[in-house]
Amino acid sequence: MPRILIVGATRGLGAALVYRYAKHDWSVYATARSSKPDTASFPPQTKWLKEVDCAKSDVGDTIARHAYLNPFDQSVNDPLDVAVITAGVFTTEDFNKRDEGGPNFDDEMRMYATSAVAPVLIVHALVHNGLLKTGSKVVLVSSEAGSVALRIEAEGNYGHHASKAALNMVGKLLSLELQDKGIVVSIVHPGFMRTQMTHGVGFDKFWDSGHAVTPDEAAVSLKEWTDELDMSKSGQFWAPRGPADIGTAENVLGKNLSTPLQLPW
Repeated sequence: MPRILIVGATRGLGAALVYRYAKHDWSVYATARSSKPDTASFPPQTKWLKEVDCAKSDVGDTIARHAYLNPFDQSVNDPLDVAVITAGVFTTEDFNKRDEGGPNFDDEMRMYATSAVAPVLIVHALVHNGLLKTGSKVVLVSSEAGSVALRIEAEGNYGHHASKAALNMVGKLLSLELQDKGIVVSIVHPGFMRTQMTHGVGFDKFWDSGHAVTPDEAAVSLKEWTDELDMSKSGQFWAPRGPADIGTAENVLGKNLSTPLQLPW
């Protein structure tokens, strides 16, 4: 039975991926920040790795320690087929506000730590504990917001946008590190989603005009993308759902764009 680790699995896309992979008879290992996550509505076969906080320095070691305490399929070194890192934080920032609502150091540090630092520590821990193998796939959930080329107007939200751009670089570097091991690293914009995160920052007003999809819809296309992944796309930045929800795509890349769509850095 194939095995997947989903980092950031209690809500949004991560939760939808748990359901999607469990439905297809995968062994699903899911992380939660809480020591007592509300797991009642999740598939009963889900294995939970608790107290995994992507904003903390021990995130990689915590996941590796869980692997030894709760061995994957009773074997300490049974590797994963797929690892998806989807954990994220989005705190809005308005450059024109001087105090409250303006750029905030602590908020920016949490966004960078979660989006761009944690994936390095997690993948490093998985590799050095024998939990990734030749043919394993690492999927880093980024955002079109991290594309420098697609940014053509001031939007604020420096921490969110720049942390996703940093994640894109992390993904590229990891792909180069791991290419000789035969491990694929894919960086994806999974789609503009109708989630608690986008609602919480006021982006729900753009859901309809921005062609936002549900996490379930995004999970379907992301699984299909991951199933077909191979080394030819390692280290590249793609939108599996195409340009429909990327407002600046045609302005920057032209018309008649394909799906899936490779995004510019």
